[in-house]
Amino acid sequence: MSIRVVGALCAALLVVTHAKGASSQTPPQHRTSNGGLTLRHALLQAVRGNPRLVIADRNIGMSEGRRQQAGAMPNPTIGFEIDNFAPGNSEAVGGAETTLMLSQLIELGGKRDARVSAALGDADAMRWEKEAARLELLSEMTLAFVEAVSAQRRIQILDRQAATLERLVPLMQRRVEAGASSPSEATRTQTAVGMTRLERERTRLAFAVARRELAGLMGRDLPDFTSVSGDLGRLVRPAPLEALIKAIDDNPQLMRWTAVRAQRDGELLVARLKPIPDVTASVGWRYYSDTQQSAVRLGVSMPFPVLDRNRGGIQEAAENSRKAHSERASNRLALITVVAKAHDTANNQLLQLDLIRKTILPAARQTYATIEAGYGQGRFTVLEILDAYQAVADAELKEHEALTSFHSAVATIEGLTASPVTVTRTRQ
Repeated sequence: MSIRVVGALCAALLVVTHAKGASSQTPPQHRTSNGGLTLRHALLQAVRGNPRLVIADRNIGMSEGRRQQAGAMPNPTIGFEIDNFAPGNSEAVGGAETTLMLSQLIELGGKRDARVSAALGDADAMRWEKEAARLELLSEMTLAFVEAVSAQRRIQILDRQAATLERLVPLMQRRVEAGASSPSEATRTQTAVGMTRLERERTRLAFAVARRELAGLMGRDLPDFTSVSGDLGRLVRPAPLEALIKAIDDNPQLMRWTAVRAQRDGELLVARLKPIPDVTASVGWRYYSDTQQSAVRLGVSMPFPVLDRNRGGIQEAAENSRKAHSERASNRLALITVVAKAHDTANNQLLQLDLIRKTILPAARQTYATIEAGYGQGRFTVLEILDAYQAVADAELKEHEALTSFHSAVATIEGLTASPVTVTRTRQ
């Protein structure tokens, strides 16, 4: 494993390491911040409890078994023969020849070493697959955590919006009672409140689904937390795309192909060595019943490689070895495409956030404040005040959606470049 990859993976697991150091004081499943699940604890529980990594460990164990078996030597063969033996004929029985033979296949050409080399490549590939599975799990957990934080924050925004609209209802009622407004204006306000509450309930459902997804990634049947603790307000501009593409080369998914290539090169060598004949050496003892004498027998045999030179097997192994290069290139291009898309999304969301915060949201809030102040004086209609507040509400939700998209894109980038996550604990 290269030093660069080790450093990157250690950075990705930094939050897990810190959590392990603190786990001796309180059981991890109950350690939360202000009653909410933190990303640090979620990542720790995912690494500890998700069966996906256990499966990866079993695959590594299986590869170690294959490596051990690849280095095993052939078992010797023992044989027993009786010659010149005719049942029912006592003279033939007396002239029988008894032979006891011990034979051993001796592999030539380095076949055993080639098998071991291929098995070592397979074992290395399984280890890289585990690292890839670990990084993928951490990325999925981060994305799920972002969705949970987003849903929780959206509920808070909708609660505030519903409360603001509810404060307008008594004002509408007084104007209706005073004859300054029609009853339909109060009805419109109540409808707006109801629609906001409806959207809030939909978001509550989305939050419940996000909590269950987090629990599943942590290896639990049901969530044992009621809230999450995270801050979507922290913005960190992604590194340049060229730097991200360079970092992708250290992704375990791509590093795995080096081990796969070594494995397939070993398999190619095994195929090329197969036509080399192996020698079977034998030693034995023969007893002659008629003369009551014994003799030692020595023998050597080997196949004559004329009809089968394993040309088809060599071609298959060679193509499979060459295919590894193209498979890695295809895998790399797919990762670059995903990272580039996430990079573009993150930068685009930053531009949207800048526009919303500097232009759209201040203008909408100023317009609403002006109309709200003038509504009590009868200078504006209920439709105008509702439209003004709807513009504020839409801008706030657009800001929230942009923050969510930004952090999801950043989590995707970090998951593919083995970088640390950036969603931190909620600021107080």
